[in-house]
Amino acid sequence: MARVELNRVRKSFGDVEVIKGIDLDVQHGEFCVFVGPSGCGKSTLLRMISGLEPISGGDIVIGDEVVNRIPAADRGLAMVFQSYALYPHMTVRQNLSFGLENTQTPKAEIRETVDRVARMLQIDMLLDRRPKDLSGGQRQRVAIGRAVVREPRVFLFDEPLSNLDAELRVDMRKEITALHRRLQNTMIYVTHDQVEAMTMADKIAVLRQGELEQFGRPLDLYNRPRNLFVAGFIGSPKMNFLSGRIEDAALRLDSGETLSLPATGFDLSEGRAVTLGVRPNHLDIAEGGPLPLTVSSVEQLGGESYVYGALSDGTDLTLHLSGQVGAEVGETLHIAPRGDEIHLFDSDTGLSLRRD
Repeated sequence: MARVELNRVRKSFGDVEVIKGIDLDVQHGEFCVFVGPSGCGKSTLLRMISGLEPISGGDIVIGDEVVNRIPAADRGLAMVFQSYALYPHMTVRQNLSFGLENTQTPKAEIRETVDRVARMLQIDMLLDRRPKDLSGGQRQRVAIGRAVVREPRVFLFDEPLSNLDAELRVDMRKEITALHRRLQNTMIYVTHDQVEAMTMADKIAVLRQGELEQFGRPLDLYNRPRNLFVAGFIGSPKMNFLSGRIEDAALRLDSGETLSLPATGFDLSEGRAVTLGVRPNHLDIAEGGPLPLTVSSVEQLGGESYVYGALSDGTDLTLHLSGQVGAEVGETLHIAPRGDEIHLFDSDTGLSLRRD
């Protein structure tokens, strides 16, 4: 178990800078998730921590040791890849044993360790099979087990669930989270799926174009996004955004409607161009509500419903409602945002206007 610290870490490929001076501190035993859209640099950053990719500047510290020039094999880390990377000609037991054999671990200790880890991951009945005889979920358990037997200081996961179907991904999320609770090791996990990030992480690092947009606990990012990008990326379905301008401590929307705003909590400078953010589950259908929404589609899921539509200027809006609703396509609903659940951002900088 070890702390991982990044100090102004940079990476360039030729003249193209893909990681732009990231500072990050992952504490002992934390489960940290790197999340962001494709091409944001999250996998590159993970490979730099592992030693598989050299850095162009800054320092990577694991424990109390700067590891910039230490080879990947000597960093005390274990990595689980998206592709499983199992040896096809070896049995499960041989795949699990291979790394320990290379370190001259005694055979009795190898067998004991492999048996213990196999029981932990519920693959002990598969030890004599080869990877081709396993399902995707079983292969992923073997890949994780191969990392666990090494007893690393830090576990690194590079989108390990992306090859699995939706139901199995949910199950494997639970298993990896339970594994972290049992082992109490530091884990760094890369995904593009913000639902995985929200459900698994102690801390989330949101990345965009090689920069760290926000780092913190999942609900802190959900409730207090620092900017428009984080607000739109964290949360499913994504946050609704409405553009307007501050007039007499109210918000005059570009669509023509006026919304009252909380008296405190935001910097409401007169005339400022702002973007209001409100999550789909923080909108209500209300008689006399200030936002007339023309319904374009409705999804009834039984216990919950999604209503999609547009305001008069064409701005799309999504509602997430509990239970079942009687809305029809083409109908106009009056919608009201919950005043204590809105977010305001400066339209020019994208930064939150929240004072606290």
